[in-house]
Amino acid sequence: MSPDNEVVERSMREPAVFEALYDRHATSVYRYVAQRLGDHAAEDVMSETFLVAFERRSAYDVTVQNARPWLLGIATRLMRKHARLEAVSWKGLSADLAAQVAPDFIEQAGVRIDAKRLTLRLVKALRRLSEADRDTLLLYAWGDLDYASIALAMKVPVGTVRSRLNRARRLLRRAAGRHTIEQETDHGRVDASPQHT
Repeated sequence: MSPDNEVVERSMREPAVFEALYDRHATSVYRYVAQRLGDHAAEDVMSETFLVAFERRSAYDVTVQNARPWLLGIATRLMRKHARLEAVSWKGLSADLAAQVAPDFIEQAGVRIDAKRLTLRLVKALRRLSEADRDTLLLYAWGDLDYASIALAMKVPVGTVRSRLNRARRLLRRAAGRHTIEQETDHGRVDASPQHT
């Protein structure tokens, strides 16, 4: 099976080959969009993502083997068109995300906290995130991308990804009542890029 970059390159001569990217990545793009906007919008955004990707395939950086960050970046930009819909959906979705995050904070703090109150504080904190910080956090949490892949998806330097995630984590820590900064694990997604000062 050819890597994604070879599929994209070959699709310039044989457009039908592009279907292989759809077969490989449609499910993860759909899942990411559904978590952000709900199932009702996910199919449309996912389809539009692959249409845009097909139309812009000549601009793809063929040195990057995995096209998933590129596709999730396109999906993220397309979802901005659906901002009003996301604002309505965000109330329920942010509660779901906060519920997913809450157990980590409870374990890390080692303190029994009223989970419902913590969830409400986290929901408020998530709503206060800037659009760029929220997109970065959700690409990390729901898109399951590492720092370098988020940088590709968002078309920003890795340092910007670090800054955005750090800002989001600080805000979520404060909302959770954590006043000390502790080392966090990346759940197996290691940032192997060099550190810049």
